[in-house]
Amino acid sequence: MTDIPNLSLEERNRYTRQLSLPEIGEHGQIKLKNGKVLIVGAGGLGSPIALYLAAAGIGHIGLVDGDNVNTSNLQRQIIHFTDDLNRPKVLSAQEKLMRLNPNIEVTPHYKMLSDKNASKIISRYDFIIDATDSLSTKFLINDVCVSEDKAFSYGGINGFQGATMTHIKGSACLRCLFENLPDEEPIIGPIGAIAGIIGSIQALEAIKFITDTGNLLTNSLLTVDSLTMELNRFGISKHTNCTSCHDK
Repeated sequence: MTDIPNLSLEERNRYTRQLSLPEIGEHGQIKLKNGKVLIVGAGGLGSPIALYLAAAGIGHIGLVDGDNVNTSNLQRQIIHFTDDLNRPKVLSAQEKLMRLNPNIEVTPHYKMLSDKNASKIISRYDFIIDATDSLSTKFLINDVCVSEDKAFSYGGINGFQGATMTHIKGSACLRCLFENLPDEEPIIGPIGAIAGIIGSIQALEAIKFITDTGNLLTNSLLTVDSLTMELNRFGISKHTNCTSCHDK
């Protein structure tokens, strides 16, 4: 990444609370400004992820989604408003992010991620965030990211529950957790706020990765049950026979 020498006065005012954090500071804020994050899915998880990353000053955010906004989305996909019905989600989200922070760049990819375009799109970004509701797409993201040594965050929600994990080069991947692709099961709900909880954690993982601060959710799965307010973290071992990362 090309270094950007300094922050403007407007940026210093905008990010003053982050600049005051010793873990971020000016050096970290410039890293965020140089950062490129791809969010696959501009729905329930993608909404809070995109908003928090834009607010934090991620310099380039990519959005991948081939769907349009419909009425049932509005209960949880908080980046979209009633006036956005029938608009492409990536364009609706792009508009809100640019209004929130005009200093950043937002690239909409109005298409579904597929085995034909995944590598080309993912290769442009530093950190990839899975914000989809499709198991096959989650495993596609996993396999491409592992193959290309890209860090990524997995997120999943259903009902009142959610889970997330992070992969970086050398750590356990999604196929270490699920050796084979599970059967697709119908998603119940979900309650909107669980998307906010998991999505916020995923946004934090991206920020920590880019600024090289804190401990990432690698080799572990964090689960959240919002009905009981129980959070659990389970260790994941890297499988020597994993079809994705065995030679990484």
